[in-house]
Amino acid sequence: MAIVQQGSFLTLHYRLAGPAGDVINTFDDKPATLTLGNSELSPALEARLVGMQEGARTTFELAAGEAFGERNPEMQQWLPGKLLDEVGDPDEQYHVGEVIEFPTPDGQGTYAGAVLRVGKEGDPRALLVDFNHPLAGHAVSFEAYVIGVL
Repeated sequence: MAIVQQGSFLTLHYRLAGPAGDVINTFDDKPATLTLGNSELSPALEARLVGMQEGARTTFELAAGEAFGERNPEMQQWLPGKLLDEVGDPDEQYHVGEVIEFPTPDGQGTYAGAVLRVGKEGDPRALLVDFNHPLAGHAVSFEAYVIGVL
């Protein structure tokens, strides 16, 4: 039976849960495919998969901050309304709790942030956005069922 190693191409079901419950759960849908070491999962989650055999199923509990780091207050930033208009729809109405995707500077990908506040003095369209991972600073549960290893 194949064993998961760095660089392995995996087909697996997994569930990632935090304090509010499931964040990702593929068990009720199609399995995920990923290459270990390509940063598709956090390094801490990938490390838990290394050494598992094809067909194995397990659950890991990770301490607060272990899976996605500690919350970093510097990752909360005010974005001016002018910038939002340039990278998105100027007519868009944003709401607290909404997750917004932004283009990377090179235009090749995206990154996301959660809206914490809408508007500030002098700029009613400005947003305070939290770019921390939603599970940063939280304990998480990671359940995995390795279907195939190449």
